[in-house]
Amino acid sequence: MTHPNFLYDDIGSYPLPEGVTKDWVKQAFADVESHKTKLHELLQDTLQQKLNAGVEVPTYPQFQNMITQFSEPIMNDDRTEAPLLIKEAEARIPELAALEDLAKVYKKQTGEKLKLRICVTGPIELYYKLFTPPVYTDVLSNIANSVGRFIKHAVEEAKGNRNYDVVCASIDEPSMGLDPRIEKEGIITALELASDYAFRAGIDTQIHLHSPIFYETVCQVKGLTVIGVESAAQPSLLELIDKEQLDNYDKFLRIGVARTDILSMAAEYDELHHTNAFKDKGVLEAIVTEYNSPEQVTKRLEKAYSIFGERIKYVGPDCGLGSFPTQELAYMVLKNTSEGIKAFYK
Repeated sequence: MTHPNFLYDDIGSYPLPEGVTKDWVKQAFADVESHKTKLHELLQDTLQQKLNAGVEVPTYPQFQNMITQFSEPIMNDDRTEAPLLIKEAEARIPELAALEDLAKVYKKQTGEKLKLRICVTGPIELYYKLFTPPVYTDVLSNIANSVGRFIKHAVEEAKGNRNYDVVCASIDEPSMGLDPRIEKEGIITALELASDYAFRAGIDTQIHLHSPIFYETVCQVKGLTVIGVESAAQPSLLELIDKEQLDNYDKFLRIGVARTDILSMAAEYDELHHTNAFKDKGVLEAIVTEYNSPEQVTKRLEKAYSIFGERIKYVGPDCGLGSFPTQELAYMVLKNTSEGIKAFYK
């Protein structure tokens, strides 16, 4: 068997540093010019933490609400050219502008361009958060085209930018397979529209799912090349995926090898050890060490590799780390993941 070569990425969200509130972040993104220095510092510092921890393809730090970050611009008449269809020039991910200075330093130090992953909220997620069923395909198509335009703008901005490359675009669809209202109707067309530009631009196109129930439907979307599976918290999810089907459709996997469900981990740990995780900082560190030790990460990767082999293209934590109480704990997860992946290679 050939030597595996995965890319280590992360999903995006991250805890805020002490003293910075979600309200401040909301204000800062609503008026970037007035808060530029502090906001850019926050984004650069967080991305640097991801790099220091060993993440090879970090996602721009996601501190905004994943729905409103995209729904507000596409529902703003001044920024759209048709209902819910954003103008190309308006489809900006503001976080990326903040990373240019850091990318410049990175290139100087390493001689290489910074590789970035972008994450956009998917059309199905946005539709069901904004409207109730039934699904009107024209409305869904406009949302999907808007999502595609956010990706296009980010990729083209990077092409005109000498210091970083967008190498992966992920479409985030956490409710597919979990929200019982979501039916297959319209999914393939919407995801095709959202992923089309990235696919044609030759960058990796991921879909981030919380449940693989729709993975067979996703396999039929030509524009999506990598399917994400949150398999660290639920290893049994791997059993729902058929490698032969991945081979037939030429699809790859992003495997979750570190747990990010901090509340569940804390509840399990408290029950076992009769502690109170959120009252004692030391307990939370013990939880991360127990559930996401480098050894655990290696084991999970070994299990997934024994089933899917070369069909695994990306690995990293299951989901974003935004629900973790501190940046230090989130960093620990990323660092342990990195060490676990290195141990797997050895």
